[in-house]
Amino acid sequence: MKIGVPTEIKKHEYRVGLAPEFAAAYVAAGHDVYIQKGAGEGSSYPDELYTAVGCKILPTAEEIYATADMIIKVKEPLEPEYALMREGQIFYTYFHLAADKALTKAVLDKKIVAIAYETIRDRNGALPALKPMSEIAGRLSVQEGAKYLERPFGGRGILLGGVTGVLPANVLVLGGAGVVGRNAVAMAVGMHANVTAVDVNLDALTELDKLYEGRVNTVYSTDHAVKELISKADLVIGAALIPGAATPQLIRREHLPLMKKGAVIVDVAIDQGGTCQSSHVTYHDNPVFEEEGVIHYCVGNMPGAVPVTSTAALNNATLANGLSIANKGYKEALKANPGLKEGLNAAYGKLTCKPVADLYDMVYTDSDEVING
Repeated sequence: MKIGVPTEIKKHEYRVGLAPEFAAAYVAAGHDVYIQKGAGEGSSYPDELYTAVGCKILPTAEEIYATADMIIKVKEPLEPEYALMREGQIFYTYFHLAADKALTKAVLDKKIVAIAYETIRDRNGALPALKPMSEIAGRLSVQEGAKYLERPFGGRGILLGGVTGVLPANVLVLGGAGVVGRNAVAMAVGMHANVTAVDVNLDALTELDKLYEGRVNTVYSTDHAVKELISKADLVIGAALIPGAATPQLIRREHLPLMKKGAVIVDVAIDQGGTCQSSHVTYHDNPVFEEEGVIHYCVGNMPGAVPVTSTAALNNATLANGLSIANKGYKEALKANPGLKEGLNAAYGKLTCKPVADLYDMVYTDSDEVING
């Protein structure tokens, strides 16, 4: 199979779909791998590292898309890339269709095969391709939140961990029992903040309570609890997730006046619509905005800021399934792996992700109908 890796064009996205050592695995399996010139530079991979393992360098995205049977990316295709997509072409990347109706329509109109990292499951029902990026985003969320609590950045001017004789900041993690949430909790605890984790999963909250031996406050998520807790919070991490679906908006606009002036919301879930109703996507060069005196940090590709770490972590999680698709073709690969089959969001103009179909009131087609047809 011909594998194409284009340069990511999302603003301030520095990751690349394949690092050289992982591209080498496709070459070793007998596939032709084409890398767009300079695609790996943001992750510190010059073209020479790719050619050294047998990849071919093509100068433009147009040539990559025209040549490849399968496109391996990091982020969803953006509007300038829609015209380059070809019917039947396999896309193996994050899509987050529930946050972008225009992209969903483009995927269906162009009749590509969309295999989304974020809905692939492993044997235990976990989300293996989402996990490493969620770990990174969870850790970064506290790091960035602590920075924007500083007065020069518009925040309250509070040190997350406090100091001898002075109380630490209050950190509220919404969706604290998920992967993003657990990593945010770990970072905040490590920085000696006063941490509260909110979730609807009581078993997971119990695990957090045991793990931190009572150092983390655990609260069952209700509207009343959220309203009460955000009024005390200095930093709120939005980490709630429903796989493949829009994120529940736990903080509504009318809640913002309840919050402290200069408090910070880091909405990690923004790529699925956001945990906060007032959130909208921002970018690394201008990551925050203020509404009702509350700082909102809503960067949709947080792991892109640390591409050396995040490219390697993503490739670790996606290589095995990617090779299976390339070696067997997508239909046979999906038939052989029920968890990978859950990654199929659309194919040949048919929408196979039910949460997205329900959200946009579109026709849903069972994935079995597509792969067995």
